[in-house]
Amino acid sequence: MENIWYDRYYESDTSSILKRGKVFVLTGPRRTGKTALINKLISSNNGSIFSGTGDDMRLREILSSQYLQQIKSNLGAYDLVFIDEAQRIPEVGMGLKLLIDHSPEMVVIITGSSSFSLSKYTGEPLTGRQIIRKLYPVSVLEIYNQFGGMYVQERLEDLMIFGSYPEVLKSLNGEGKIEYLLTLRDSYLLKDVFEMEQVRYPSKVFDLLKLLAFQIGNEVSLNELSNKLGIAKQSVERYLELLEKAFVIVKVNGFSRNLRNEVTKTARYYFYDNGIRNAIINNFNDLTTRNDTGMLWENFLFIERLKKQEYKRIFSTNYFWRTYDKKEIDLIEERQGKLYAYEFKYSRSKAKIPLAWKAAYPDSESYIISRDNYLEFLT
Repeated sequence: MENIWYDRYYESDTSSILKRGKVFVLTGPRRTGKTALINKLISSNNGSIFSGTGDDMRLREILSSQYLQQIKSNLGAYDLVFIDEAQRIPEVGMGLKLLIDHSPEMVVIITGSSSFSLSKYTGEPLTGRQIIRKLYPVSVLEIYNQFGGMYVQERLEDLMIFGSYPEVLKSLNGEGKIEYLLTLRDSYLLKDVFEMEQVRYPSKVFDLLKLLAFQIGNEVSLNELSNKLGIAKQSVERYLELLEKAFVIVKVNGFSRNLRNEVTKTARYYFYDNGIRNAIINNFNDLTTRNDTGMLWENFLFIERLKKQEYKRIFSTNYFWRTYDKKEIDLIEERQGKLYAYEFKYSRSKAKIPLAWKAAYPDSESYIISRDNYLEFLT
């Protein structure tokens, strides 16, 4: 295991996220380094710091009480309050609202690995009082900024197969990477889903993920998933929603404005990390022996692009595009009223944007993203 720290993008952006009188909410998948990042950010703080966790029963009682005097007497004198796994504290948002309203010079930081439980308790009480950011597994953007383009190029195949969780990147060999990813799959991946929600058939959730893993880049049929899993369509929809909120998968809808034959009612799903996707199907083979390299490339580029959008605050609505006669584009970004089309190709064979797209949206910009130009696309 390499003893290396991968610089995270937010380390250079502290002035815009750590503000007095505000709650900085950092969400994202488990094991992406949220706690380590916050500890690094606050290590240079010269004021008094309280650092706690949502697992602390006493802290839960204090913040859940909504009793101002109790909250102030226990936490009001600190310059900075950091609460890890804050989703475990019922009504944490109301407690934090009382705290910062009566301690406007304080900086408050909370982290959570479950967007549905955290937002349920922080959303309305902290309206106008919170700054929300997401931390992904380490991004190509972050690796590029720290080590340069050749470092990324030399590790591209590893990134496509094993992903970019911090501990995976630090592992010096494939066996260590695989062991970590399998542990992550079995011990952490669905922990929030199973803890926070009543899931009747946990094994069906893993089966659903396996089906999704083989459908990257293709539209997903809820009826087909329902039939293959032997559960109701409504259950499939609920499981998909829970997996999104637990930062396991990302949903993308179809785009349409003009053409009657554009597909819009289906969705595609991508995984937050290629390593997790491969752990679910238990396949860590080299790219030369795989038949799903195109899927891995598409998932890699899509999720790395989301990381860049999040970190650089590129506000985009993302879609895929396909017609019923199977003309398609992998990613459509709609930004400030303009359309950008990106087709992902791992092989260096010539590829073209469909003429139907250019005819329907002549003012859009279109690009083929391959191994020759992906660094510019992601950094």
